[in-house]
Amino acid sequence: MVRIIIGLKGSGKTKHLIELANKAVETSPGNVVCIEKGNKLMFDVRHQVRLVDTDVFGISGSAELYGMVCGIISANYDIKDIFIDSSLKICKDDKEDFVKLIEALDKITTAKEINLVTTASIDPADFPASLNKYIL
Repeated sequence: MVRIIIGLKGSGKTKHLIELANKAVETSPGNVVCIEKGNKLMFDVRHQVRLVDTDVFGISGSAELYGMVCGIISANYDIKDIFIDSSLKICKDDKEDFVKLIEALDKITTAKEINLVTTASIDPADFPASLNKYIL
């Protein structure tokens, strides 16, 4: 299942994501992973959360991000919660690719019974209507 936290820059999306990730450590029946662009969450999320920096791996674009998520899932069947910060930015702010990414992530996370929460810096008025059902 995919959920998206949307809003403009500075609206508290990342803070909300951090709170959810830290809470998941206490309540999740499995492992928790947080994917971020850059290395800015290291001191904010609990040490039990596995942090992955997309910049270290040169991840840029929806196909690469999807591949990374699938690789993480396939490497560890105990993952039950994934958090992705700045997913639209990782997708180079391409809304069409972002829609494809979210739909693909929803299929794989539903099949594997994984909760995935991501953030997207976008004006709610510009958010693709086809993704409204995923808004948190």
